[in-house]
Parts: sequence; C-alpha cells; structure tokens
Amino acid sequence: MTINELVTESHNTAVDKGWWEEPRSFGELIALIHSELSEALEDYRNGFAANQIYYGDGQKPCGVPIELADVLIRIGDLCGYFGIDLEQAVKEKLQYNKSRPYRHGGKVI
Repeated sequence: MTINELVTESHNTAVDKGWWEEPRSFGELIALIHSELSEALEDYRNGFAANQIYYGDGQKPCGVPIELADVLIRIGDLCGYFGIDLEQAVKEKLQYNKSRPYRHGGKVI
C-alpha cells in the first residue's frame, strides 16, 4: 500500500462510518491524532512492549503498534479531507533531511 492509498482508504472508511456527517475542524483532527500517541505511551507505561500486540474485549487489537497504526489512519483521514498529497510531502521532507548537517540545530537530547 502506498501512502496515498493509505490516505484514500483511511478517509473513505471514516466517511463510510459516519465520521464526516458534520464538518470537523483541523484542531479537532490534530487533537485526535495526539490522543492516539498518548494511548501508545499509556500502553508502554503499562508494561506492554513497544512491539507487542494484545487483544482486548471482542478481540480488538491493542498495543503500541496498533495505536501507531491509528495515528497513521487519522493522519490519512485528515489528509484525505484537506486534499493533502502526503506521499509527496514525505518524499520532499526525507530528501531535505538528507541535506541537513549531523544532529542539526544543536539540540541536546
């Protein structure tokens, strides 16, 4: 699956499941993406390995990998709604990053 296919499928599924019956704001969508990252951190803090998938009620897949997948799906939905060519943006940013100096910006970890 390409990035643009992920965008299309994510947005179409959200539309089909009724999540776009009313307009959603950019801020709301960003907050939902952030919430998925917080859920990944919560699973990790609760002792699940970063690569561990477990199954909750009704065999719902859970864990850090699933929450990170949710991040990508929500980003795809946002990009589908706003017409963002995420695949091109990722290619452009990766290419730019190759030109940056070692540990650019002088930030200390």
